[in-house]
Amino acid sequence: MPNADHNWQGDLLRDLRSTGPAEAGAPADPRPSVPPARPEPATPPGPGTPATAAHEAAHAPAARAWPGTPTPPPTPDSLPVLDKAMAAVARRPVRGEAVAVRAARAVRRIVSGSAAREVAALTRTAEVLQQPVTTGRQIAVTSIRGGAGKTTVTALLGTTYAHYRQDPVLLVEADPALGSLPLRLGAEALRWTTADLADIAVPQMSLLDVTGYLVQLPGNAWLLPGSQGRIGAMIDTVTYEQVMVALRRYFGVTVVDCETLPAEVARVALSAAQARVLAAPATLDGVTSTYAVLQWLRALPAHVIEGTVVALSVTTPRPGIDIDAAAERLASAGARVHVLPYDRHLAAGGPLRTELLARPARLAATRLAAEVFELSQKRR
Repeated sequence: MPNADHNWQGDLLRDLRSTGPAEAGAPADPRPSVPPARPEPATPPGPGTPATAAHEAAHAPAARAWPGTPTPPPTPDSLPVLDKAMAAVARRPVRGEAVAVRAARAVRRIVSGSAAREVAALTRTAEVLQQPVTTGRQIAVTSIRGGAGKTTVTALLGTTYAHYRQDPVLLVEADPALGSLPLRLGAEALRWTTADLADIAVPQMSLLDVTGYLVQLPGNAWLLPGSQGRIGAMIDTVTYEQVMVALRRYFGVTVVDCETLPAEVARVALSAAQARVLAAPATLDGVTSTYAVLQWLRALPAHVIEGTVVALSVTTPRPGIDIDAAAERLASAGARVHVLPYDRHLAAGGPLRTELLARPARLAATRLAAEVFELSQKRR
């Protein structure tokens, strides 16, 4: 990874932005704040942003044939993440909390004088998130079952890293069974997938070449989808390893949305990552099953459980368990535990818009991202 004196990835990013949309490619200024609002794309759109069919066809990257490599696959068609009929089902996004709640919290902050303490804490968090890396960090996010908030946690981590860091950030969908990561990240269309890139990526490729096959997200983030929303698309361990080995040198941080355990690809991703996140819903069965997974991780080499964080997501305004007691129980297994409080915007399940998140949810996501990144730095 580059340092402040020679940031080769930064140079390439500037080249990318000079040929793409100015607003969508601009990096977020490093500062002690929560992730910013998702900017509106400029015209013409970049990869993964809303585009006409003509523009997509004209700008679709063709697989390049490198010397000594097999013939690349044909360029797939670009498919929308949501068709028009399904998009019409969605309601207008809501804020994470009501206006009255936000106003009351602002008054309490002023009266208690906690604003200065929050700024100091966020400054320390930003310093952690902006630490340079010598090799790309891989962070695997998984869960014991579906509906645990795994994809939501992946999206929160990826957008937080993209906001604070200057180097490129990659989000990989390794859960191709109709995974919802592209939807959560606001992607409009998908073309290349993880399986496609496994047949294309070669050591001779530059970051500029690689990003042509990815979905561009706001800031310095890119998405590699697991499928185009088709049932039956699968990723095996060989494909996953090929892609991760080929891409890890281009990105400072890679966040992987894995299959649920005990799927084989999820186990491979957990063992290869420098840090792991277990997403768990704040329910009795969610906490119980996650505790069983932690016990299994304890039987593996010590660095596995030491580099694991549990993201305990509260999905209802009134959870049916004692959140503090549940977090303490999970922490007794040797993992760090972070609670993601209930947020109406997250609970809606649509595209993540960080400006709509309630302040507690944004702060919790930032603290989670900082601790996970710090743990990944301890594992070389």
